Formats: sequence, C-alpha cells, structure tokens
Amino acid sequence: MLGHRVLNMQDYTAILKRRWWVIVLPMIVFSLIAFGISFFIEPQYVSQTLVLIEQQKVPEDYVRPVVSEDLNSRLASMREQILSRSRLQPIIERFNLYGSNHLGMDARIDKVRRDITIRPIQSDIARTNGLPGFFIAFRANDPHTAQSVCSEITSLFLSQNLREREQSAEGTTEFLRSQLDEAKRNLDEHDAKLAEFQRTYMGKLPGDEASSMNMLMTMSTQLDAATQAINRMEQDKTYGEAMLAQQLREQGPKGKSQPGAQETELQQLQAEEAQLTARYTDDYPDVVTIRRKIKELQAKMAKAPAPETQPAPAAPSTSSSGPEPASVQQLRAQLRALDLSIAEKKHEQAKLQSGISVYQDRLQSSPGVQEQYKTLTRDYQTAQNFYDDLLKRLEQSKMATDLERRQQGEQFKVMDAPNLPEAPTYPNRVVFLLGGLLAGGFLGLLISALLEYRNTEVRSERDIWAFTKLPTLAVIGFAGNEPKTELKKRLGFGRRKEVLTASTAGD
Repeated sequence: MLGHRVLNMQDYTAILKRRWWVIVLPMIVFSLIAFGISFFIEPQYVSQTLVLIEQQKVPEDYVRPVVSEDLNSRLASMREQILSRSRLQPIIERFNLYGSNHLGMDARIDKVRRDITIRPIQSDIARTNGLPGFFIAFRANDPHTAQSVCSEITSLFLSQNLREREQSAEGTTEFLRSQLDEAKRNLDEHDAKLAEFQRTYMGKLPGDEASSMNMLMTMSTQLDAATQAINRMEQDKTYGEAMLAQQLREQGPKGKSQPGAQETELQQLQAEEAQLTARYTDDYPDVVTIRRKIKELQAKMAKAPAPETQPAPAAPSTSSSGPEPASVQQLRAQLRALDLSIAEKKHEQAKLQSGISVYQDRLQSSPGVQEQYKTLTRDYQTAQNFYDDLLKRLEQSKMATDLERRQQGEQFKVMDAPNLPEAPTYPNRVVFLLGGLLAGGFLGLLISALLEYRNTEVRSERDIWAFTKLPTLAVIGFAGNEPKTELKKRLGFGRRKEVLTASTAGD
C-alpha cells in the first residue's frame, strides 16, 4: 500500500520479505556486468615521486637569500612553465605518448597535462607559510612509460628551480650594481658642489661663527693696542721735535729770527689734535678749538717771509757754525725711529681694520650661507645614505649569488625516486563490483517501491481503515486451495463486503 498510507517498520519488513528477489536480482546482475566491464577497460598505472625542499645550508643571519617569493607562488609558476607546450612536446615525441589513440598534438598535450599531478604537502613543523615538499605523479597505460615520464617531469622541476634561483640572484646583483653606479655619480656631483661651496664661503659655514667672533674680538683688541701705540709714539715724536727745536734755538745766532719756533708750535698743536681725535669726535669743542688754532698758525706762517736757506739740521754742518752736538743727533735718530715705528703701526692698523671688516662681513652673511649649506648637506647626506645602503645590499646579493652557484641555497631534493607501478590504479575491480552492487540495489529498491505503490491489495486492519475509515469487527482467516491470484482478488472483495455489512448491521 505504498503511497496510500503512512508505513511503519513492520510494513517495510513485510515489503522486503515479499520483494527481496526484486532487489537481489539487479544487484547480482549489475555487479557481474560492472566486474566484467572492468576487464575491457585499458589499465592505468601511476608513478609517483616525493620531492623535499631543503633550506639553504648557510644560516640566513649570515647570508640573506635573494629569492624571497612565497614558495606556493614559485611552485605554481614553475608548474605553468613545465606544463607549457615547449616543454611537454619533446617528452610526448620521445615516449610516443598516446600515439595509438590517433590524437593531434594539441589533444595529446592536453591529455598529458591532465595526467600530471602536482600535489604539495603541508607540515606543521615547516617554516611559516612554507612547504616541506610536494608529490609529482604521472598516469599512463604502461608502468615503464609512467615511471620514465615522471622522472622527466621531476628533472624539469629540479633544473627549473636551480635556473630560476640563479637567474634571480644574478639579475638582482646586476640591477643593484647599475643602481650603485648611478648613486655613485650622483654622490660625486653632490660632493663636488659641497666642496665648491665650502671653498667659496670659507669662514661663513656653520661652526665658524665662534672662531670668527673670537678672531674679531682679538683683532679689535689688537687694533685698540695699535691705535694707543701710535698715539704714544706720536706724543713721543712731538716731544722729541720740541726738544730738537729748543736745542736748535739755543745753538742759533743771537738776534736772528727763529722760524723753527712756529713749526714747533704747529707740530705741538697737531699732536694735541691727534690725541683729541683719538678720544673724541670731530664735533667736540676742544677738537674744534685746536683745529682753529692750527689754521690760524698755518695762515700766519704762510704770510711770514721765507727763511734763509740753511743746511739740513740732520746733516753735519761744515759751515762756520761747526758740527751738531751729539744730543741733537741722538734726537734726530730717535725721531727717525719713531717715524718708522709709526708707519709700521699704521700699516698694522690698516691691516687689522681690513681683517675686522672681513670677519664682520662673515658674521653678517653667515645666516644665509648656513641655510644654503644645510640644503647642500641634506642632499649630500641623503645621497650618501642611499649609496651606503645600495653598497650593503650589493654585497649581500653577491654572497647570495655565490651561494646559489655553489648550490648551497634552497634546493629541491628527490627523496623517493619515481616508482615502477606493480598494479594498475585504474580500473579497480573491487570498486567496480561495489558500484554494481550499489547500482543494482538502488534499482531493485526503486522497482519494489513502484510495485508497492501500484498494488491495492488489502492486507491488514490498517489497510481497511485507510480505505473506509471504519473499525474492523472481525478478521476471518482463509484456508483453501484456490489459486493465489484469484484468492487475493476474492479475499479483498469479500473482506470489503463483510466490513460494509458489519458496519451496516451495527448501525
């Protein structure tokens, strides 16, 4: 009564007892058919190898690897390169893969790609985001072909890894070398600019202010000392000239005018003027008064008659007056020495004033020069740091390149050579047999369910209730030799009639 009422476990058990042969027969037939089909399918053999990834033999603290790309990405990139047409076509032609299938080269290449399996293995003890290794497998219809092709694919991976790491290291080294040359040229240009700037603004650079200030103070002190020395020597000269003039007057003939007195007075006035101007400004009253006296005396001397020509006082006289006394000659010598000293001090004074002007100019222009100097030194320091960094990286890259050439870096190592398959991996006859059993059982269950759904026989009180919704008064068992089919029909009809009669009688 499947489909006419809700079934319980007893109903399922009853159905299984009635229909067991409908389920078992397809299971046996389908399992035999599937097992037989497995003998007609071409066997497939799989050869597999394990490739482990060895870390570099030198610690990374000493030599940092140049290739820092994630291993998953590198493995995927190598896989695409190795599975390219240029790599697979020579292998297909060498081993005549799928030559009996009458396929084109493109189809054979696609089939080889599907038959190659690259499966990475993860490990908890490997480095972070790393791979300890991967499996390479190839499937073919001949065990020796599968082993040979798997060995070829493994060799391609090993050689590709070495070539890529070496090319990456050499490319990095060449790039860093070219960048270092460019950085060196840039650094040389900044160095030349900085040196030229230092030569141009020597003494105005940062750090020179203190020395310039010290030199300015020292030279100002020396200038004051030189000025005071000049004033003293001029006073001494004035005094000496006065003494000389006095002695000359004492030695001169009596009653004869002495024009040297006015000259001596003029020199004394000039000496006083020098002393006053050294201490006061031109507007000071004493300075104005002394200058007025000097002008008046000079005007008076200009109006006086010219004195008679006499021999120079410095030269020894051969006239009737006789030679000059030793005191006069000594005074003349002192005056000449004072003139020389005054000239020397004045030269020193001019030199000091010039130096003071230079250092004052340095101090005044120092802020602007310092700003330009900071800009130059900042650019120079940036170029120097960039050059030093590139030089350090280049040395590291050279060591890494040498490490890869010696094959001391990260490498692929074959742990298990490609095996020679002893049994085919496909078809698996046990799997085929189980598949046939499952397919047959599913078909048998489907047929049994369909038959039960179409069957309208009344077999129990629950069936009567499902059809009539009336209670059952009695159940009469059947015993006889009537054919089963006819008996079922009659029994079903008779029970229904009895139920109806009983129901009517009860009412």
